[in-house]
Amino acid sequence: MNLDDFNLEDQILLQQTRRHFFDRCGVGVGRAALAALLAGGKLSGAATSDKPLNPMAPKPTHFPAKVKNVIFLFMAGAPSQLDMFDYKPKLKQFDGTVAPDELIKGKRFAFMDTFAKNPPKLLGTKREFKQYGKSGFWFSSLMPHMAGVADDLTMIHGISAENFNHAPAKCYMNTGSIRFGRPSVGSWVTYGIGSESSDLPGFVVLQSGPRGPRGGAALWSSGFLPTAYQGVPFRSGGDPILDLSTPRGIPHGTQEQTLAAVRDLNRIKLEATGDDEINTRIAAYEMAYRMQTSGPDLIDFSKESKETLDMYGVEPGKPSFANNCLLAARLVERGVRFVQLYHADWDHHADIGEPLDQVTKEVDKPSAALIKDLKRRGLLDNTLVIWGGEFGRTPMSEARDAGKVGRNHHIDAFTMLWAGAGLKPGTKIGDTDDLGFSRTGEPIDVHDLHATLLHLMGVEHTKLTFNFQGRAFRLTDTAGSVIKSMLA
Repeated sequence: MNLDDFNLEDQILLQQTRRHFFDRCGVGVGRAALAALLAGGKLSGAATSDKPLNPMAPKPTHFPAKVKNVIFLFMAGAPSQLDMFDYKPKLKQFDGTVAPDELIKGKRFAFMDTFAKNPPKLLGTKREFKQYGKSGFWFSSLMPHMAGVADDLTMIHGISAENFNHAPAKCYMNTGSIRFGRPSVGSWVTYGIGSESSDLPGFVVLQSGPRGPRGGAALWSSGFLPTAYQGVPFRSGGDPILDLSTPRGIPHGTQEQTLAAVRDLNRIKLEATGDDEINTRIAAYEMAYRMQTSGPDLIDFSKESKETLDMYGVEPGKPSFANNCLLAARLVERGVRFVQLYHADWDHHADIGEPLDQVTKEVDKPSAALIKDLKRRGLLDNTLVIWGGEFGRTPMSEARDAGKVGRNHHIDAFTMLWAGAGLKPGTKIGDTDDLGFSRTGEPIDVHDLHATLLHLMGVEHTKLTFNFQGRAFRLTDTAGSVIKSMLA
């Protein structure tokens, strides 16, 4: 039996009355938790059905998977690959010279007028670069900790995207479309193969930095897929999910009685209608109830060694990217299928100096620690870690403030780092020209990244589809090819 034998749309009847139901029955167990609909197995006394009760139950793959879980470290705002990973000595050599006309002719940039009286100038990096490990990967002084795990990485250069504005570009990286409303990568993954966690959501989102990513919840939305598959935002401090604790003034026993009464009413309705969606409602409440225990335990870092906390740079109780990285490791350890971390403040138009120093300091150590920790826990053998943003930065300068320069948006040749199961560690994929403006290696688009991710999870990307408004949609739309050169 394989994935093609299942009609997921017929199995999951969720969309018509869920919001109406949750709006009236949210007895302090967390709407986000209820929306996850993750409880496993049939409940005692519930009517039986040939269809699975749990839409997030693990499902067969098309072929054996190399990867069970994904952690996507999303650098919202577009990090400058030229100041961290893509070393260009010639760009440094020609720093301050006017960009060649043939380089920019016919090109559009977000905030750069190439026809101005003062044409853009080339901007060489001010950071020192060195080669690391057997791989010989170049890293700048901004990323010393990631440089330390160089041989665990697969470095992808020359990636191209479709749009140079942040929100649609983030949408493209996360959903395969520049138009909002499509399902996110995590939603497609959990729709296709479910999750191995029965008391935590299959798709969890963690955020850090001064603000959320442009695009907001649309970046982890389930789109036209059933909302069971949407990402569930957790917090890195306090209660991981708001409204999950027992309401103040309501004894624990009273809440149990309330939930039991709701369950009994649902069972009466189930017997009268035979509607499988009601089975799912019952399971959702019981899963959410279990999360009142699993949630606090998840973020209890007191069980982690001081060595582990120091390796990440975690400060218990203080929300941070470091906390979220450790939380991500604990989530996949508990069977959560897809974890996405967003860290904002990478949009350096006016100053590629101190602001870039600061944000790399926030993410470098915990990013490397996550890879080391997963390896130590035996989880890197079945987990894929992805590091990158929505696009890259230009080799030309953008001057906004006197005495300071930044870099503009660039969609033609950016870099991402992958690590984990099924990859060739220490391998460089793709390349860029001497100035870092255009790709020179194999063409790599975001759809190719998505196709490769699904392939590693045992899913043929052209067969993972959902019929909506008369069309069979998929994550990779009508494009996408597996990047075979990066596979082990």
